Amino acid sequence: MRSCYEMGIRTVAIYSTADRMSRHVLFADEAECVGGVASRDSYLNIDHILEAARKHRVDAIHPGYGFLSENAEFARRCQQEGFIFIGPKPETMLTMGDKISARKAMIQAGVPVVPGTERPLQSAEEAVAECKRIGLPVMLKASQGGGGKGMRLIRKEEEIVEMYNAAKSEAMASFSDDTVYLEKFVEEPHHIEFQILGDRHGNIIHLYDRECSVQRRNQKIVEESPSPFIDQSVRESMGAKAVAAAKAVGYEGAGTIEFLVDKHHQFYFLEMNTRLQVEHPVTEEVIGIDLVKQQIMIADGHPLELRQEDIKQRGHAIECRICAEDPEQDFMPSPGVIRQLTEPHGIGTRIDSYVYEGYEIPMHYDPMIGKLIVWATTREFAIQRMRRVLYEYKITGLTTNIGYLRRIIGTPDFRKGEYNTYFIERNKERLHGRGYTNEELEPVAIIAAYVDYLMNMEENNTTNAGASESTAISRWRSFGLQKGVLRI
Repeated sequence: MRSCYEMGIRTVAIYSTADRMSRHVLFADEAECVGGVASRDSYLNIDHILEAARKHRVDAIHPGYGFLSENAEFARRCQQEGFIFIGPKPETMLTMGDKISARKAMIQAGVPVVPGTERPLQSAEEAVAECKRIGLPVMLKASQGGGGKGMRLIRKEEEIVEMYNAAKSEAMASFSDDTVYLEKFVEEPHHIEFQILGDRHGNIIHLYDRECSVQRRNQKIVEESPSPFIDQSVRESMGAKAVAAAKAVGYEGAGTIEFLVDKHHQFYFLEMNTRLQVEHPVTEEVIGIDLVKQQIMIADGHPLELRQEDIKQRGHAIECRICAEDPEQDFMPSPGVIRQLTEPHGIGTRIDSYVYEGYEIPMHYDPMIGKLIVWATTREFAIQRMRRVLYEYKITGLTTNIGYLRRIIGTPDFRKGEYNTYFIERNKERLHGRGYTNEELEPVAIIAAYVDYLMNMEENNTTNAGASESTAISRWRSFGLQKGVLRI
């Protein structure tokens, strides 16, 4: 909406009844409720969304990066009803949205893929046979998957049947499609992706790489650009293959080619996201290009004005996903009312968020409430800046992962850039309560100092001649405070 405002384009926000007071609703020129709190009644209800588009006489629909953003049927319906869909053609979405057909297309285009099955698994018995053929460990994946749903790592033969059934069940619940397939598991992998742009005139470029290896439950938490792992020669080779992959399907719009890169810098196609990514701001910061504006211009039929030789990486950017969740309770979502919000500021600092003081985080959707992005001239300076802004970022009234993110940024493996997708697992003890930073200990120290001050005051008052019991600060004891003891 900010990009549209700069372009002189009016915007219409859609919202569910749970999101009536969300920031995007308040920011838009117009707004329309499309249904109840359940996603199927609102954000996944194509008929309701298109009815809102007709009512407000819109020219184009931007699908965002969740819900229907990669739904080919939604893109097709938009076209049929005369709305510009700001994204790729439905046919492209169908090809690249299905992981099996995407693998076939990439093999034909000469893009390296991870060894695996090239058709859906039909039974648990076939899964066992294919695991033996490929060799353990393998990754079982949902064909329509994303966000870590319908994905299982299999290391032992006795796990295959159970994992197969669990993955199919989760895939059906998440995507209404229980198709699954197998890929060889890449040991010590890095998750590195390339941003691409393509227009309807056949011009396709890449906007370089993002390192997305800090993940929990196969979901990204921290992303950065450029990747600290690959060198320039590997970067150029991966970029060329990303462009080849996009050209193979005649891609239009903004998209992402995701790769797995092993410890020997061998890379393999993982999947393509036919939409804008959550982590797109780190690319915007290092490239200096507004990706949403590019999406809109491409959808309106304009040819790309950018050429590959014009694209340069400048400095370093890091993004942290701020979530209303409790890392100490297995990342359980933590909805609630934001009582106090202090957002960081300063040079090279950006916040993409939908919340404000007094806003109630609903329990019905993804727990991410914002993205915190920093840019600096070097990676070292970017890490220093991220440490500072995470320290400044204060949210009370609910539990967030801000403290957890502080520990990630302060972990030696991350600071040295020596990490892969095992980062969370290998640093689990440090990230969950051990090795606290000075910034995290500071609030505890302030509370302890104040409690000590109050107790000293109480002692002085009660020992003075004529002091009455009423002068003692006894309320602290009622909250679990006794002399020398702080009960939490």
